[in-house]
Amino acid sequence: MNRIIAIIITLFLLCFDSTIVAQKSKYEVRAVWLTTIGGLDWPHRYARSSTSIEAQKQELIQILDKLQEAGINTVLLQTRIRGTVIYPSRYEPWDGCMSGIPGRSPGYDPLQFAISECHKRGMELQAWVVTIPIGKWNGLGIKNLKNQRVTTLKKIGADGYMSPEDARTGEYLSRICSEIVENYDVDGIHLDYIRYPETWNIKIPKDRARQYITDIVSRIHDAVKSRKPWVKLSCSPVGKADDLTRYYSYDWNAYNKVCQNAQGWLRDGLMDELFPMMYFRGNQFYPFAIDWSEQASGRIIVSGLGIYFMSPAEKNWDSSVIEREMHMLRSYKLGYAFFRSKFFTDNLKDIYDFTAKFNRHPALVPPMTWASKQTPPAPQNLRLEKQILKWEKADDTYYNIYSSSTWPIDIQNGDNLLAAKIATDYLEIEDTNMYYAVTAMDRYGIESRPSTIRQVSPKQDINVSLPCDGRKVTIPALYLQDSPNLTVAITSLTGVILSTATVRTNNVDVHQLANGSYILRTLSANGQSHRIGYFTINR
Repeated sequence: MNRIIAIIITLFLLCFDSTIVAQKSKYEVRAVWLTTIGGLDWPHRYARSSTSIEAQKQELIQILDKLQEAGINTVLLQTRIRGTVIYPSRYEPWDGCMSGIPGRSPGYDPLQFAISECHKRGMELQAWVVTIPIGKWNGLGIKNLKNQRVTTLKKIGADGYMSPEDARTGEYLSRICSEIVENYDVDGIHLDYIRYPETWNIKIPKDRARQYITDIVSRIHDAVKSRKPWVKLSCSPVGKADDLTRYYSYDWNAYNKVCQNAQGWLRDGLMDELFPMMYFRGNQFYPFAIDWSEQASGRIIVSGLGIYFMSPAEKNWDSSVIEREMHMLRSYKLGYAFFRSKFFTDNLKDIYDFTAKFNRHPALVPPMTWASKQTPPAPQNLRLEKQILKWEKADDTYYNIYSSSTWPIDIQNGDNLLAAKIATDYLEIEDTNMYYAVTAMDRYGIESRPSTIRQVSPKQDINVSLPCDGRKVTIPALYLQDSPNLTVAITSLTGVILSTATVRTNNVDVHQLANGSYILRTLSANGQSHRIGYFTINR
């Protein structure tokens, strides 16, 4: 096993260049941590009036637009910060990041607004809840918890923490998470710092300390799932679960250093998803990522990538470090999450541009098949009206749209996924000469059987095989009847344009192409394209 891991690491470190690895699966979590503490990622303007409220909202809209354009499908929004929150709570005061004044409302509900805007874009939102740390000892979060006397508080240096060893801590945190789940349509509760602080002098046996943390997780799990069982419970453990046989964590691991039994939480059904903070490179990244994958117990693993380390103010990593890690994660069918959002949208060392190319097609978050076995009914009355694909919408249902130039449509092929998690009953399409399929998707991410439509222009059969002698391919004469100077494009089977030409006869020169199969399409001046057929070169 060690030899295999060593070979894999060598391949990823030495052999990968900037070539984009094809997206083989339609499932991939692509996430960002969107930090609100101190307005690091958002907001950068305080909300104190109708004008500034709108400006603050527009900031978030611009961020989410950029995330959507790059294929991001999950936002981890910092919701509980340090004993303070960004929504109206029965238990905790407003954090000052929204209005600029701790304890003061910004005049609207930022959490509700963020959820709505994410869902408009087909993106999941998980409420990121910082658990054990509660900020500076003289801060608002500490004062509130002291007044409530809901748990034991411990001071370490200038900071305060809730005690994992006090049973009231789990009960209180479960109330915070329940409040969010009851009042908001979140897709998940994301627990951060659900562990002992590394500076805590643990005086009890480690097994007992791990059980204290697990008891808190269990209490939150039961509170969340009893209310909305489709809401994911996730956390961000330390990036290395434990020492491996050959590769050591250098005293920074989840299991022994900070008493997180994160892999056990997956195995025991307490967690649906893990976002291990793998802010490492080389031998400190690859074997530990494989370990997370092998211990996933059928649940979702999303590796946290520390893109901030590419900053010259940090470790000035080369962009190839992150790119290679993303290649490796995709090959293992693991997701990735960027820390933090602003480094991503600011395009630090072209990471945004790379990711936009890396994510050539949308992706779905893997379904929670362990939580539900029911399959939703397929969409009804699927039809194409001009260039609008329509269907009948069911309550509490999302829709995924697939498109293909061949029949039947393979909905397991990620390249065929045209749009993910649509909340409406229609989608405007560009090419009416493609085949389309629509599936319904429930809150667990489980899809229905596809409803399909075969909409083909009467002028062409898009599955026609065009004659080719290895040097030229012949176009049906009818294509030149209306347009004596016809522009055509030759593409690969995956749709990549290889060449274009303007033809005056019904023959297209293909002598420069290698043996293989290709697609021939018309190409209009305004960018409209229709498939003529396919041809094969076999010299």
